[in-house]
Amino acid sequence: MSRAIERAARRAALSGSGPTTDDSAAEARFPGARSAFGLLGEVLLVGILVALVSLPLLTLPAALAAGVRHLRRYLKAEDSALDWFWRDVRAGLMGSLGVGAASVMLVLVLLLDIDLATTGLLPGGPIVGLVGWLGLAALALALFTAAGRWTPELGWLGALKSVPGALRDDVAGGAYLVATAGFAGVVTWQLLPLVIPALGCIALAIVAVPERPRRGRVAPGTDGGE
Repeated sequence: MSRAIERAARRAALSGSGPTTDDSAAEARFPGARSAFGLLGEVLLVGILVALVSLPLLTLPAALAAGVRHLRRYLKAEDSALDWFWRDVRAGLMGSLGVGAASVMLVLVLLLDIDLATTGLLPGGPIVGLVGWLGLAALALALFTAAGRWTPELGWLGALKSVPGALRDDVAGGAYLVATAGFAGVVTWQLLPLVIPALGCIALAIVAVPERPRRGRVAPGTDGGE
């Protein structure tokens, strides 16, 4: 009975609904996320920041990478002042413009293929449409993974080079990120203002998916801040 009470107290401490102790904070995987409402607010804040920075579209990779690094610092109870977010934006902006431009061009081409496939004018339209959707999923997966691995020291070229290895080592994690992209696309399509919480949820997923417990795996030592 005492063990059940202890487990309940620990869950309450980690969720922010009960008192915390030094031991529970030390054992928490993400000590900065003990309050569910605090985490929700931070996710929404990141969504707003990423949406603002990525308004030109070409700056989306830098905005997403900065948002991911901010959330990672927050979750690990490190210095998560907004100054660090803007420093990351400035550090990653120039290098991400090429990534953003290539991504926008590829998205437009794939959307055009999907649109043409639905008209019935192309032979093998269903196959063309399927290839288009798979291409969008692969692009989102590569962008999310690179944004999660980017650091000012590694740069965008290094982050992109690390994508194949990261996906090969965690196939299930890649599937989770694709599902996150699909969810974000659906909710944004239903109601455009939902793009803000969707972007925050994407950043949270990029942080949380590689950190999830897996059999025979040690938690990655991904850089979480300065």
